[in-house]
Order: sequence, then structure tokens, then C-alpha cells
Amino acid sequence: MFDRLDSMERRLEELDSLLVQPEVISNSKKYKETSKLHAELSPIVEKYRTYKKVLSSIEENKNILAEAKEDEELQQLAEEELEELEGKKEKLMNELKLLLMPTDPNDKKNVIMEIRAGTGGEEASLFAQEIFRMYSRYAENRGWKVEVTCLHSTGVGGLKEVIAIIEGKGAYSRLKYESGVHRVQRVPITEASGRIHTSAVTVAVLPEAEDVDIQLDEKQLRIDRFCSSGPGGQSVNTTYSAVRITHIPTGLVVTCQDERSQHKNKARALRVLRSRLFDLALQEQRESIAKERKNQVGTGDRSEKIRTYNFPQTRITDHRLGLTLHRMEEVLNGDLDPLIEALTTHFQTEKMKKEVEA
Repeated sequence: MFDRLDSMERRLEELDSLLVQPEVISNSKKYKETSKLHAELSPIVEKYRTYKKVLSSIEENKNILAEAKEDEELQQLAEEELEELEGKKEKLMNELKLLLMPTDPNDKKNVIMEIRAGTGGEEASLFAQEIFRMYSRYAENRGWKVEVTCLHSTGVGGLKEVIAIIEGKGAYSRLKYESGVHRVQRVPITEASGRIHTSAVTVAVLPEAEDVDIQLDEKQLRIDRFCSSGPGGQSVNTTYSAVRITHIPTGLVVTCQDERSQHKNKARALRVLRSRLFDLALQEQRESIAKERKNQVGTGDRSEKIRTYNFPQTRITDHRLGLTLHRMEEVLNGDLDPLIEALTTHFQTEKMKKEVEA
């Protein structure tokens, strides 16, 4: 591990020199590649340099303890500082191990997010609308772009289903742990007696596949064109702008409709289909497609929850962490970072434990 860190430090020093050389600065492609590598190595090397400084301070305090046996006050100060430094050393070591772990190659990808109302009827559809708004606000706060590809609304203002592409730096790395069943406990607006209902919404987060990830064969696709059924006036409902694409080998179906553009609908539908096929390929690598898909979104049953939103107590509980926050309004308005950062730390730690055990 330390040989690898020393090598990274030497490489960063080489990159520092390269970035000021005229021949690199004048070559935009070379400069971009060098800058990217420099940005990847910098946080690891800086953490390693801090670790080495702590080691040096530990040695200094040990020398003080050995040399100042007659000075009780100095010895006490050195012992207290040594204890604090040992704690920093352990913390930095764990952080370095996490930084050196292989990163998920999908972390930098955009996201295909699918939200569907599960158990609970109209109340589930209303909560699906709120969950979609929550993620849209989160994306907006981070400067990401949200593009809806499919939306089926209900008569009470809820959503039966919505599929959206979320484009932005690190979108998948931040949202990948949001897949699963989100359960809501509250009094529905239609409930006259004030009785609390429990409903569920399923969320699936897929990394957007690129052309190099999944090659689509046009011969394996059946493309149907039909009139859009959504709002937009007579021109929408009388022109064949909506597109339905069926991937014949897997039976996957993607439907997309826009107000006017058939070409735009087809392009969006292909993006979603490609990502779903990519997700299937990833799941095959992890053993069983059917089992992995169920692990991600479940059946929409209330019992298969990853998170519960309890409105009467303004309480949100993530059941994977056992973490409870009493900040319902902030989270539903897009302030998801406390949950996402806790989940990221948890799963990285679990991954590190498995690496050590292996």
C-alpha cells in the first residue's frame, strides 16, 4: 500500500512539472488529460502527505517522552498529544484505504431514474409526485439537468409513473443508493376520519449507458408510432409523435412522447432502453437478473422499504443505516445530502471490510 502511495506522490510531482511546460499547455488534448490525472491523484497524495506529517509528529512526541523523564508536565503534554495523534493516524489510514479502493466505473455517468406508485392507490401516486419533486430539487441544487422522458399522471395530481434522465457530474455516484421502496405514513387528504395510511413508491436508479457500453441492433427493435395521449392540444393528439420501442430479445418496452417531435421521442426512448439493457448486463454479472432487479425495486409492497417518511412525526428513517432525521420539510425540498453522505460512507466501509476479508 505504501509503495503504491509513494509511486502516486512521485507521479503527482511529475504532473506538476508537466502542467507548466509550454508544449503541454499549447496541446489542449494533452493538457486536459494531464489535468484530469492530476485532479484524480491530488486528494490521495494530499491525504498521504498529511498522514506522513502525523507520523513525524508521533515520532517527535515519542522522543520527548524518552528524553524528558524528569519533567512530569512536559511528559503529560506529550502523552496527551500522542494520544490525539494516534487517533488522527488511524482515521487517516482508514480514509487512505477508502481512497485507494477501486471506484465504481459508473459513478461519473448520468442517471436514468424511474419512479412508480406502488401499494396505496391514489395516495401512493401523490407521494410519487412528491418524491419526483424531491429529486428534481436535489438535482437543481447541484446544477444538474432533469429531462422527463415518460410521465403518466393521475386525476388527483399524482404520478403513476415517471422516467427521467438526470445529467450532471457525479449524478450516479450520489443517487445510486436511492433505489428501493420508499414508504410514506400520513393522513391522506381524502381521509375524512384522520386515519394514518401507509403507501409505497418504488425508485430505480440506473447508470445511463453510452454507445460503447451497449450496441443496439436495429433488427432487434420493433418501433411503433402512435398519437400522444398527454396534454398539448389537437396537434398532439392527431399526429404520430409518440414512440414505443420494444427490444425483441428481452421483451423490454420503452414508451416516450413529446408534444411534437417524433425524432426527439425516439432518441430519448433509445437512451432509456440502452440504460435498461446495461442494467440487465450489470445484474447478470452480479449473479441473477431476476433476483438483482427485485433487490433494487422490489414489488412495491409496503414491507420492502429502504426508507420511511413519517409525516405525523416529521421523521425520516433509512432502514439500511438505522438513521433517523427529524427534518421532513428540508429533505422533501431537496436537501438529501445528510442521507446520501451517510449512505455513501456506510457502503464504502462495508466494501472495505469485504476487501480486507478477501
